[in-house]
Amino acid sequence: MRSYLAGWCLFPGASALLRFSCSQLVVERLDPLVTPGVVGSPHLHQIIGGNAFNASMDPRTLDLPSEATCTTCTFAEDFSNYWTAVMFFRARNGTYKRVQQKGNVYFEESNGGMTIYYIPSYNNTSVTAFKPGFRMITGDPTIRTREEAERYRQLTYTCLQDPMTRTNETLDMPKEPCPAGIMANLRFPTCWDGVNLDSPDHAGHVSYPESGTFEEGGPCPASHPVKIPQLFYEIVWDTTPFNDKSEWPEDGSQPFVWSYGDISGFGSHGDYVFGWKGNALQIAMDTNCNGFQCPELKYQEIREGNKCTKSPVLDEDVDGWLDELPGGMPVTDANGKSVF
Repeated sequence: MRSYLAGWCLFPGASALLRFSCSQLVVERLDPLVTPGVVGSPHLHQIIGGNAFNASMDPRTLDLPSEATCTTCTFAEDFSNYWTAVMFFRARNGTYKRVQQKGNVYFEESNGGMTIYYIPSYNNTSVTAFKPGFRMITGDPTIRTREEAERYRQLTYTCLQDPMTRTNETLDMPKEPCPAGIMANLRFPTCWDGVNLDSPDHAGHVSYPESGTFEEGGPCPASHPVKIPQLFYEIVWDTTPFNDKSEWPEDGSQPFVWSYGDISGFGSHGDYVFGWKGNALQIAMDTNCNGFQCPELKYQEIREGNKCTKSPVLDEDVDGWLDELPGGMPVTDANGKSVF
């Protein structure tokens, strides 16, 4: 019953899916896609997956499944890396405190991290799993307006009334205290050009459906004809310690700020580097897997994933009360001007 609820009840209509927990690997300022080789990327990230994650991750020389010695994910053959920005609470005195992540429904013992989905279809059609060296980004941290955010279609927030809330998604940050936290939802493009494992902006080789959505069976554009799984992140940010509105801004606005300097939430984005072992993901996509139960895949308990961690390369405080966002990132508006 538990696996049924974890998959089919949360995603009615999906013919099969993987839904699994990946605990926190590390929180640090590295971004091997946008600033490869740089120790101290412009903003802070939270990273999950295999422990081969590093500042460079050159696909010509790095084979994640062979280099990694552990993974934070419960599917033990997944050494991919997944990462997003980090949420902060801004107090009235202008200081910042990192918002912790917590385990999602049925994964409560996870040490932070995220819930990862790979959904092959809502219409019983086949998909092509990602290939070694594949990587992509969705969203744009420079976006600050609804009009710009709408082109990504499915990067949203859920104000959790309880852990099972899956309705009333918004493109911008919730405006009121959320009783069970804020869940960030990042759904990646589901169409591939069939040729390139990456592109200069890490996004041009993939596309959302030409019309409609993946869930509706929207067709892929001719430029990106190959259907790939829907990669989907759910990150539960435990905002509940900050739900006292007397501590929120005096003008009544919401107090949460992203590590890339965004208070609107429109700049939501996520990064992905494929690292499944062998053809395990393709096998899973061709099989009627149900949530975190997939007999064809090797499984490890969440407590084992919790043991897989890395020490940050950059020595800086990201957990205390901070006078500024890590890296000195300013909080900016749609015109690029500092908000505070």
